[in-house]
Amino acid sequence: MDGGRKRTRRRKRGRRGGRARVEHSSGGVVYRRDGLALEFLLIRDPYENWGLPKGHIEGEETAQAAAVREVGEETGLLELMVVGELPTIDWYYRDRGRLVHKFCHFFLLESASGEPVPQLDEGITACLWCSFSSAMSTLSYDNAREVLRTAGERLGAG
Repeated sequence: MDGGRKRTRRRKRGRRGGRARVEHSSGGVVYRRDGLALEFLLIRDPYENWGLPKGHIEGEETAQAAAVREVGEETGLLELMVVGELPTIDWYYRDRGRLVHKFCHFFLLESASGEPVPQLDEGITACLWCSFSSAMSTLSYDNAREVLRTAGERLGAG
């Protein structure tokens, strides 16, 4: 009988984990050409980690529209061209004790002109253009590194 209770409890714990609030965000791997070289844009978040610009999808907004808007807001870049879709990543985190399952849709975005300016009021403390290899080693998050790797393969970088 005790063994049965333990299994039941485990199943209940597993189901509780299944009740995570689901959130969707969208962002971009932004690149530009500097002569023949490719440069990729990273941002430093409020936790001092280097990542890719991203944010929440609002209302009926498409993931692609949200990516362009969020990248523009976080970096100040206005001339962004969507080149293609990149992998969606997901992760779990806790928000005030509640489990959240976050999905982030990424797009490959080319920056035609302009210099990035970090969105300080959202905690973005720096924007940095760097080579593919430097971006790969600077990124703080493994899942973002995988998205960048896919973008680099599409562009023939690295």
